[in-house]
Amino acid sequence: MSDSNFCSDSDYLSSLLALAEQSGLDAVGVASAEPFADARAALEKRRSRGLASSMQFTYRNPRRSCDPSATLPEAKSLIVGALRYGEDGGAAGRREIARERMFVRIASYARRDYYGDLRGALEAIAKRLQDDGHEARVVVDDNALMDREAARRAGLGWYGKNTCLLIPKKGSRFVLGSVITTAAFAPSTPIERTCGTCSLCQQACPTGALDTAGQLDARRCLAWLLQAEGIFPREHRPALGNRFYGCDDCQDVCPVNSLGQSSLGQSSLGQSLGSLPSKQTLRSSQELQARSATDILSATDEELMSRYGRFYIPRRQPRYLRRNALLVLANTAAGVDEPDVASALQDAIKHEDPMLRAHGVWAAQRLGRFDLAENAQCDPDARVREEARRPVPLADCHAAPLADYHAAPLADCHAAPLADYHPRPEMHA
Repeated sequence: MSDSNFCSDSDYLSSLLALAEQSGLDAVGVASAEPFADARAALEKRRSRGLASSMQFTYRNPRRSCDPSATLPEAKSLIVGALRYGEDGGAAGRREIARERMFVRIASYARRDYYGDLRGALEAIAKRLQDDGHEARVVVDDNALMDREAARRAGLGWYGKNTCLLIPKKGSRFVLGSVITTAAFAPSTPIERTCGTCSLCQQACPTGALDTAGQLDARRCLAWLLQAEGIFPREHRPALGNRFYGCDDCQDVCPVNSLGQSSLGQSSLGQSLGSLPSKQTLRSSQELQARSATDILSATDEELMSRYGRFYIPRRQPRYLRRNALLVLANTAAGVDEPDVASALQDAIKHEDPMLRAHGVWAAQRLGRFDLAENAQCDPDARVREEARRPVPLADCHAAPLADYHAAPLADCHAAPLADYHPRPEMHA
């Protein structure tokens, strides 16, 4: 697009950027709506190598997610905004919560509806454009657009080795979104910067999902695996610790995020808007985390979806929240003989859902409660029998050293042979 085709009224763009500030955005920039050719090639290459695992999102249809005109024909520009998340005590707040045994850990971006706040800010810009005769569409937390590439192109930041977009002096703890519009504006200048020799994020990843700088292997990423369907991979379960949803490790160690935390509330955007969360919002965020694994396991489907319905939950099935809670319980439960822990394990092992029975068996054995899982080797489901058969490393909280571990003895299967079992149909996975 030639410069002559851009909106000549620079004051108009300045007024839109001022509106972005008034709406609470922490950073904003402009990008052209040309297709993201390089980003599409990268997505397709990673998908072909299996690095995306079963992840869909922008991988599902790169032709669409890397072309703004697929969402809005005749699109000319993107106004891209970033909104900071996680102002609820940061890593120190997470450590405080982690002191409580069995409390689940939730990634900072998921503790309240930051995307809702971002959408509201961008809709204000879209409405102004529409009122002035332009077409405009808001795209937030949507597979329709690769938001990090839009933000990079709009000059907001650069790609870190942890694959996050790093905004200079502010970090990566931002949700990103765009207004796609038929109005043509001169684009911002992309930032040409790298992380240099720093590799702290790669070293911090508990499963090596960032072994190749700037490239995420979703097959080993705990944040993705907690959202994926099916059985959680055995080899990565101990590394979860008390993570229930998401993982912040690669961002916690990033030096750019340290700068961002120290400058919190001092940025030019959002400074005068009271954009920092209220005490009530902080309290709600902390209460979301201050839940024990046993509390989650004893909750009804309705209670779980009311509490965590904003999360990406496979097929909107609460069973996956219970699966994650069982893994937290297995990794953190100190009082394995306490009634609520034993009851939670027993309920899982007897559950009608074989996926939960499988994770319940693993949790019981990891906590040294082999007595609770002794009949699992007669279970009608092969996945449950496999969990009962394979050795499990004892959790750190258990007194017995690993060297003393012996696989649970075969159960005395006097019941009907497996061929005679007629279990209930499995839940749709």
